[in-house]
Amino acid sequence: MKASFIKLYSYLSGSLIGCCFIIVFSIFFSGKIVKAQNNNNNLIQFSGMVLESDSLYPIPFAHVLIHHSKRGTISDYYGFFSFVAEKNDTIEFSSIGYKKSYFVIPDTLSTNRYSLIQVLKNDTVMLREVLIYPWPSKEEFKAAFLNLNIADDDLQRADKNLALSEMKQRVASMPMDGSVNYKYQMQQIQSKLYYAGQAPPINLMNPIAWSNFIKAWKAGDLKIKNE
Repeated sequence: MKASFIKLYSYLSGSLIGCCFIIVFSIFFSGKIVKAQNNNNNLIQFSGMVLESDSLYPIPFAHVLIHHSKRGTISDYYGFFSFVAEKNDTIEFSSIGYKKSYFVIPDTLSTNRYSLIQVLKNDTVMLREVLIYPWPSKEEFKAAFLNLNIADDDLQRADKNLALSEMKQRVASMPMDGSVNYKYQMQQIQSKLYYAGQAPPINLMNPIAWSNFIKAWKAGDLKIKNE
């Protein structure tokens, strides 16, 4: 009799403990479900485009982040973006060369989707002036300035280029251009026309030609000049 009472007490105790555990677990789990449902109601699919304010061209690869957090995304090549956010979140839009812009998602939305076209204004970044010197110190600059070899001016360069020896050397090494070749060709044609219908004279027995030949020989005009 005593053993049967002990078994019944143990069964009732275990049943009461199990019921209490089930009740506590149900309350806790239901609270989690309600909280999750509330969070799901705050989540929305936030989408849109980032454009320039002047031309309305899309801004590719712009940063679209939730303010004071690392969550967000970047726009694609056409300025489009889409990610999951919550109501009342402050969205920060930024890109290099543009001013930052902020947008607060309304908390009175009746749907879980929201679209936005955000424009960014151009931002001018003024950089400080940078002076680059070829010398690391003032002493080296002073030494280089004192030893500076100043180039000739235009008049001195012109005098050097017009020197007689320089001009003779350039004329001797300069080939005939198109006008000189044309003149030489016309002279040859005129010589042929002058002796047309007769044999040209042979200067082998011409005393004037022999005299010019001898003078040129004595003057050294017939020598081969070494270039």
